[in-house]
Amino acid sequence: MLSPRHAAQFADTGALHLAAALDAPALHDLTAALSGHAPAQAGTRLHGVAGLTPWLAHDGPVGRAAAAVLGRAARPVRAVYFDKTTQANWAVPWHQDRTIVVRDRIDVAGFGPWTIKGGLQHVAPPIEVLARMVTLRVHLDAVPDGNAPLLIAPGSHRLGRIPEADVPNVVARCGTVICRAEPGDIWLYATPILHASEPSVQPGHRRVLQVDFAADGLPGGLEWLGV
Repeated sequence: MLSPRHAAQFADTGALHLAAALDAPALHDLTAALSGHAPAQAGTRLHGVAGLTPWLAHDGPVGRAAAAVLGRAARPVRAVYFDKTTQANWAVPWHQDRTIVVRDRIDVAGFGPWTIKGGLQHVAPPIEVLARMVTLRVHLDAVPDGNAPLLIAPGSHRLGRIPEADVPNVVARCGTVICRAEPGDIWLYATPILHASEPSVQPGHRRVLQVDFAADGLPGGLEWLGV
């Protein structure tokens, strides 16, 4: 479990920096598990990567950070592998992550619109589903100011679904936190938090494994696809 101080910080800001969550040998092994899945363009959505299973389990080196918030029922439900390089160096405007990945399309009230991304079935669920999820970003490379650290608007995760027209005002009101990181660090986020990213001004590598976790099932026969 998170310490009372860390739990209060996460509830208030929607983010928590876990420094040196993976030591050098663990980081080496995780990098090896991802070696055959180099990101294409902005990123690669991962599914069926058996080498990730022990890492993302509730008692694994990565998954236990999610379990500290969601409990032992925490399970990975989506993973994306990012890398900003000279050939793929992009900006992401302020937004909320609003979709999940499911096994099959089943029309259920409150779920939609539906999209296919990376060959996987995505759907926008009710905000209550996202509010009970957490997102982890595992850093394989250093992310100082010049290497496009993620930007978050602290506290925005408590505001529900934010209309796009209101995003600039919400960011101005909440302020901005720069999520710098060292290799092996994990940033833990409330999934609905507003976030953004600038292009890297020193592009080399900025490899990040991003994993969404949930502890609840889905209604109406919908099933998480999982990782």
